[in-house]
Amino acid sequence: MITCFNVADYFLAQSDEEAGDLISNMKLQKLVYYAQGFHLAVYNTALFNDEIEAWQHGPVIPALYHQYKQFGKNAIPIPNESDFNMFSQEQINLMNEVYTVYGQFSAWKLRNMTHEEPTWKEAYQQSVSIISQDALASYFKTLLN
Repeated sequence: MITCFNVADYFLAQSDEEAGDLISNMKLQKLVYYAQGFHLAVYNTALFNDEIEAWQHGPVIPALYHQYKQFGKNAIPIPNESDFNMFSQEQINLMNEVYTVYGQFSAWKLRNMTHEEPTWKEAYQQSVSIISQDALASYFKTLLN
């Protein structure tokens, strides 16, 4: 079973320290959120089962946040060893596309982008902490093609 931590490790392994391409906790949260949203939209199934909540600074997977909160706004280290055999080629392609499109943006830019999206906005304004997979699938389907 794929977890949010597996997806996070995949994105962290893509960062390039020499190029200054580093990932903070906030940026990681948004990349994992986008991967989940597009996976739901394209494949009609979740990439991982961890819940995404609407927090003040956008969508957050609480367990993932707590795993990396000690780094604050700083870069999370690239994992030393990574095994991505749990992912299908389609999932790797989807995550690569998410990283290509959204990985270029700063954490705050991604935060601001998610604040304009109905998935976060509606859950946050209604004080409903969980962003449902149905809401994610519906919204992200509008972004395809």
